[in-house]
Amino acid sequence: MKATKQGSPPKLLVSVRSPEEAHAALKAGADLIDVKEPGRGPLAPAEAEVVGTVLTIVDGKVPVSAALGEWTPNALVEAHWHLQLPLTYVKWGLAGYTHTPGWGEDLLDMRRQMKRGPEVVAVAYADHTRAKSVPPAEVAKFAKRYKYKAFLLDTYVKDKKNLLSFLDADEIGELVETLRDGGVAVAIGGSLKLEDLKKLKGVRPDWFAVRGAVCVGGDRKADLDPVRIKKWKEALK
Repeated sequence: MKATKQGSPPKLLVSVRSPEEAHAALKAGADLIDVKEPGRGPLAPAEAEVVGTVLTIVDGKVPVSAALGEWTPNALVEAHWHLQLPLTYVKWGLAGYTHTPGWGEDLLDMRRQMKRGPEVVAVAYADHTRAKSVPPAEVAKFAKRYKYKAFLLDTYVKDKKNLLSFLDADEIGELVETLRDGGVAVAIGGSLKLEDLKKLKGVRPDWFAVRGAVCVGGDRKADLDPVRIKKWKEALK
């Protein structure tokens, strides 16, 4: 999927943990369904059977992505069954992936081994020092240089801090603009709340990625709240 045209309003990516949540999110207006298990980490995978059932429920109405955990040299083996599914995107985080000279070669090798199949999303953690991962600006350069189709800016540690605790609106906007100019679609997550959209006025990613902000009580481990999803949809118009 290409980055949307400049000026188009951002769409809403909603992370779900079950087929029931996928149905609720789709009905409430989610533009992209992302499947993960939020109780086990920022990008912890749901079981392949769960992802398969979500795909059946969505039935091609919107794209579906799946979180596959943090990258390891065995990432493809561990994700074997997920990668047999007709997903639009898959993503691995880079927690513990040291920013050393020549970093990224094994990521490119993995992408080449996948050949046909879902697009691999380049993931950067704004709190990269806490995640012991590569800084967002470097991941963005990598994604643009090697023609990734999509990029996610997220946070690794899910606590009271959010994306704006680590990057200000200007920094986020510059990163988004640079990627989109290179044809890379961008999703912004990181525990953002609805009121944070005012601080990000003028920042135009392809998607805002939400989980906790659209759950009951703002708790990412709780059930989805369709009313909250609809409020986000309205705010993004």
